[in-house]
Formats: sequence, C-alpha cells, structure tokens
Amino acid sequence: MKNKKTLIWEILFLVLVFGATVYGVFRGEDLTQVLHILRQVNAVYLLPATVCVVFFIWGESIIIYYMMGTLQVRLKKWTCFLFSSIGFFYSCITPSASGGQPAQIYYMKRRDIPIPVSTLVLMVVTITYKAVLVLTGLAMLAFGQSFIRTYLTDIMPVFYLGIALNVICVAILAVLVFHTSLAESMLSRGLALLEKLHLLRHKESRREKLASGMEKYRETAVYFKTHKHVVLNVLSITFAQRFALFLSTYFVYRSFGLQDFSALTVMLLQAAISISVDMLPLPGGMGISEKLFLTIFLPVFGEKLLLSGMVLSRGLSYYTQLLLCALLTLYAHFAIKKKTAGAAGERS
Repeated sequence: MKNKKTLIWEILFLVLVFGATVYGVFRGEDLTQVLHILRQVNAVYLLPATVCVVFFIWGESIIIYYMMGTLQVRLKKWTCFLFSSIGFFYSCITPSASGGQPAQIYYMKRRDIPIPVSTLVLMVVTITYKAVLVLTGLAMLAFGQSFIRTYLTDIMPVFYLGIALNVICVAILAVLVFHTSLAESMLSRGLALLEKLHLLRHKESRREKLASGMEKYRETAVYFKTHKHVVLNVLSITFAQRFALFLSTYFVYRSFGLQDFSALTVMLLQAAISISVDMLPLPGGMGISEKLFLTIFLPVFGEKLLLSGMVLSRGLSYYTQLLLCALLTLYAHFAIKKKTAGAAGERS
C-alpha cells in the first residue's frame, strides 16, 4: 500500500490535471448555455446510465467473488464490491491506473487473503480487462474500416497508439505468464546490465524478490491452463462490464432527445476513446478523453449539444464513478480494518 505522502502527491496531481482539463474544455465557452441545456435533459434516461456505471464496478466484484471461490476463498459479495471500488478509486487517481491493484492487494491482505492468491486473481483480471480492449480494437480494424473512416479519421494517430500500447501490454503479460523462463532470463539480464552500468547496486535481496515474483507468474500460468473455462467466463463478464460503461453514453445521448444513432455506434465510439487513452499516463485519461469526445462525437450530438453531452457523459462515467468509489473506499478503510480474523472463511 502506498504511503500517505505518495497518495497526497497523486491527489494533488489529479487536482492539477482536473483544473487544466476544466480550463481547456470551458475556455471561451458559454457556461450559462451549457447549464441551461443540462437542465432540460430527460432525467429518465440518466437512471439506466447510472445503473450502467454501477454495473461496471459491480462486474469486477463478481469476477473477484467468482475467482476467489474457485480458489476456495469464501467472501461476501459486498466485500468483493468494496475491493472492486478500492481498485477503481486508486486507478482513477493514478497515472495509467497503476495504483488500483496494489491497493486491492493491501486490503485483501487485511482480510487474511494470501498475497499469492490475490495477486493471481488480479493478474487474471488485468489480462482479461486489457484483452477486451485489444480484441475490440482489432475487430474494429478488421471489420470496421468504414466506421473508422467515418468517425475516427481525426484521432487515428492516438487510436493506433492506444491499440499498440494495449497489445504490447497484453503481450508482455502473456510472456510473463506463459513463458516464465524466458521472462526471468530477460529480467535477470536486464538487472545484471543495470548493475554493471552502476545504475543499481548489487543486492541479493533484489534477485530473491525477482525469483519470488516470477513464481507468482508461474502460478498464474498454471491457473490459466487448468481453469480455462473460468478464464473464458471471466472474459465474458469483462466484455459485459466494459460495454455497460460504454452503453451509459448512449443513455446520455438519448436524454437529449436524440435518436438518429444506434446504441452500437455510440458504444463503439466510446470504446475507441477507452482504447486510445487506457495506457496513457494520465489519471482516468483526464484531459485527453474530453478532447477525443469533443472530436469524434460531433456528428452524434451536434455542435450545439456536444459540450453538454460531454459534461454529462464524463460526469457519469468517470467523475460519478470516482466519487462513489471514493466514498466506498473510505468506508472500506474502516470496515475492513475491523474485520481481519477469519475473513477468508466468510460465507455468502
């Protein structure tokens, strides 16, 4: 778990990026008109949009609950929902969503869940989470060239970069999991080179940590090979989880009284944004996500409603998610702290 000083710096960075985003998005815009338009939206559609956001968070908790069960660790679904909320909160406030899983492992440890078990579960979650974006992006390239030419022409460089970074990430994870000997050899040689260049001091403890880490990847590889049906089920849940969040934008679109574009088109446009920004070193893709929305959703919302649509869509899919997960994380900090003994034996 990160220390308080690191967390404070990350929150300050988040506030700084948020401030820059607000300034960049609203500079020169008529905020009175935006607020006037937002007051006129059909709130009936905002309920299913909010449900989609909650389902997105809940989806990961079901995956954690399901996988923990396959490893004979019994937890309440509510506890898994808290773990999921913790992960999303720290992912939202850290660059490249790097802080989510370390925080989850920390709180799972407080529930007496062994670190190798939590690491294994979260490794599978990470791989499938990235794999959904990779598969969606590759499918768009293979079968959606007309869609790409129509809607994504202005963002092609960042879209291709996003696909490439996600493919590289999944490939690295796959090598670490399925070719542990090769990965260990490469990491050992890299460590030796850094020590030879005097960029790192030689420490035997560092090599022991490397060996311990590679053992965790071996365990993940064994799990993948012996629980293929579980991994496929997790991948299916992850697809539903991801696209539920994309669907929230469609309900926002309908709340403005618009209906010319299909739910699939809106979801794929939102997916394109996620693919583009997922690996970028910005908390929640803040700043770039708003810019991409204003670029590719112009034909969908129209110039008059575009900014208001972006505010409402991002407000629900990211900022509402951030606030909800922050509150649940605060609650979990005290609730999980009180219940450490015998947590691994909870019954649902």
